Amino acid sequence: MEKTEMLKALGENIKKIRLEKGLTQVDLVGKIEARIDTTNISRIEKGRTNATIHTLYRISEALEVPLSDICKL
Repeated sequence: MEKTEMLKALGENIKKIRLEKGLTQVDLVGKIEARIDTTNISRIEKGRTNATIHTLYRISEALEVPLSDICKL
């Protein structure tokens, strides 16, 4: 799997879980205990940026799912 495909799949997983939980990107940012903004969440969900493992962990914590759920490819 190429990098762009992997980033897109990762972003789609995050967006799917976020929407299943009824959260907007703004809601998700509010639940993340660190400095991140909706622009970054949008880029991650669209596969336009390579988020750090720490950022992905914070997103998984905010979504209340295991990191492995986000990283399923």
